[in-house]
Amino acid sequence: MNQIQKFRQVIDPGSLRVRLTIGIAAFSTLGLGSLAIWTSLKMQQILINSHKYNIERIADRLPRDVKIYSEMMPPEQGLQKSVDSLTNNDIFIWVKGSENKIIAKSQNWNQLSDTAASELMSLTEMSVKPQVTQVKQRYFVLCGGSLPVKGNVLGKLFVVQDVTREQKMYLAMVQSLGIASSLVILVISVAIAFYIQRSLQPLRQLSQMTEVISAADLSEAQLSIDRAPSEVKELAQTFNMLLSRLSLAWEQERQFVSNVSHELRTPLTIVHGYLQSVLRRKNNLTTTQIEALETAATEAEHTIRLLQDLLDLARADSGYLHFSLNPCVLNDLVVEVVGMAQKFSDRQIIIEATHQTIEVKADYNRLKQVFLNLIDNAVKYSEADTPVIVKLYQQEDAAVIQVCDEGYGIPLKHQSRIFERFYRVDETRNRATGGTGLGLSIVKTLVESMGGNVTVRSRLGEGSIFTVTLPTSSSLENRYSHQIS
Repeated sequence: MNQIQKFRQVIDPGSLRVRLTIGIAAFSTLGLGSLAIWTSLKMQQILINSHKYNIERIADRLPRDVKIYSEMMPPEQGLQKSVDSLTNNDIFIWVKGSENKIIAKSQNWNQLSDTAASELMSLTEMSVKPQVTQVKQRYFVLCGGSLPVKGNVLGKLFVVQDVTREQKMYLAMVQSLGIASSLVILVISVAIAFYIQRSLQPLRQLSQMTEVISAADLSEAQLSIDRAPSEVKELAQTFNMLLSRLSLAWEQERQFVSNVSHELRTPLTIVHGYLQSVLRRKNNLTTTQIEALETAATEAEHTIRLLQDLLDLARADSGYLHFSLNPCVLNDLVVEVVGMAQKFSDRQIIIEATHQTIEVKADYNRLKQVFLNLIDNAVKYSEADTPVIVKLYQQEDAAVIQVCDEGYGIPLKHQSRIFERFYRVDETRNRATGGTGLGLSIVKTLVESMGGNVTVRSRLGEGSIFTVTLPTSSSLENRYSHQIS
């Protein structure tokens, strides 16, 4: 499968390089092919057509010579005399009378093989216009017609010239010309392909440069290509202006989210505090008022968490999210987090951890926030009578923490986007569960900021497994010492 993908990358019918190469190669083939055909016709005209003209001239002259000789001697002798006078090593002449009986012929038939001579002699008709015919691996120009003398037809005239050497030379030259044209077309196509590939290299560089640009790099990203055509340089400048506008819009959006989150969080916190205070002194309140205040307090708390998540993400995007990285024993952290989750969720949460002490360098409070979010996510989207399992183990130089549930599962098409902000799986992720749609995004941001990564593996109806991988303290020390050495 990988080989097929590589082949498609090299030979992509939709790519500009392949289209240009095929187009130019096709025009080159058409041009060289036309030149080769024209050259072949000219070669045939030079090598063969002169013989055709000679044979046609002999066929026209022989009746006149016979008429002249017949006035001086008997017709049979005059006919033979005329045939002998027009015959040479390559020209063969014979005349057939009634009942196809040969009444005169040239004296050079011994130069032909018996089979070739007999096959030529067996011919009963010939075209008035000279034609090239192959007989027993030899080539002849044939021409014929009637032989009138003094108003009487003596018989049928047959004139043949052996053009084997010229015809073979012509065929060999046509073959050589075809091979040479094919090689030239192949060389031109390869040269054109390399030239086009080299010419399109600036566009490929431009594509590679844009692929690595992320939202965090927009303010510093600049596309610069030194040795490139003017059109590509103009395209790079247009991209740079587009990146500048995107950077400005992205910065304004982050600043707006940060300001709104910060400005709204304080008054909402005050409102939530007042609501909690009123609810604690609820002696003079009716049941309806108490329910309304509890709903308002719950929604205020939910909005405060949402604003806090937005503020954390905005700070992370701006690079202002503070991390206090210190050695942390994951065994103790997992026990503490599970205890807190069991207290607030009243669910069975099982720890499967190795007895080996696993230590990482991370922000203790941020890491606690990560695991609380993952456990809270597992509790929300699984049945109350199913356990949540937290696994802790070390794999080579990495610490691995897995939060497993037996819940609804996540469809495969949604798994690649589950860590996006505000992304929800429509079937199971809704407001009724109490989620903000930012929990997993917060998890991903925090884990990656501490040098780790988080992944998900899930099946519908079987549950989900969220895996957090962090480098251990020993691996970080080894890496640091290796860089120093």
